[in-house]
Amino acid sequence: DYVDRGPDSAAVLDILYDRTDIISLAGNHEEMMLSFLRNPEEAGNRWMRHGGLQTMASFGHFKLGVQNAPEALRVARDQLLEVMPEGVEDWLASRPRWFQSGNVVVVHAGADPDRPMEEQKDRALTWGHPAFGKQAREDGLWVVHGHTIVNLPQENNGVISVDTGAYATGKLTAVVIAKGNAEFVQASA
Repeated sequence: DYVDRGPDSAAVLDILYDRTDIISLAGNHEEMMLSFLRNPEEAGNRWMRHGGLQTMASFGHFKLGVQNAPEALRVARDQLLEVMPEGVEDWLASRPRWFQSGNVVVVHAGADPDRPMEEQKDRALTWGHPAFGKQAREDGLWVVHGHTIVNLPQENNGVISVDTGAYATGKLTAVVIAKGNAEFVQASA
């Protein structure tokens, strides 16, 4: 998640938007933000309850709460579009759902273990799938993911879990995969 996880969402988007050497995947919070930008009346209050208020605050002062009138959401959306750097909305909308290198696939939340990666539903990739992590893939792929917070990073059953809840715990975890080995790297705030 690049947005909704702390006070610096605008700065995170600014950094990632200008980087062509980093593959930035779509996550569920970016999906909620895009839904708000497209249809604030329907998606706005849900997003506000799940981090949208923090993201909006990172772009400036907006007069919103967790429950807002439709008109307030429309006004806030318009104001957000005015202060967001040009191109960021399109960049967010064009983020891939998954990336593969060899037998390693990186996703935001999970994948349906019964489907090839090319046939995955967007929802499984950004929100997770009930069988993910419980049922091994039969194609030999290892799936690296975040989204679901774990106390310690782990690899099990063809799944590598790296989300240690940095926004809440101060522990940011990554995995370096090389020559068939996975090594976890962690930084603490």
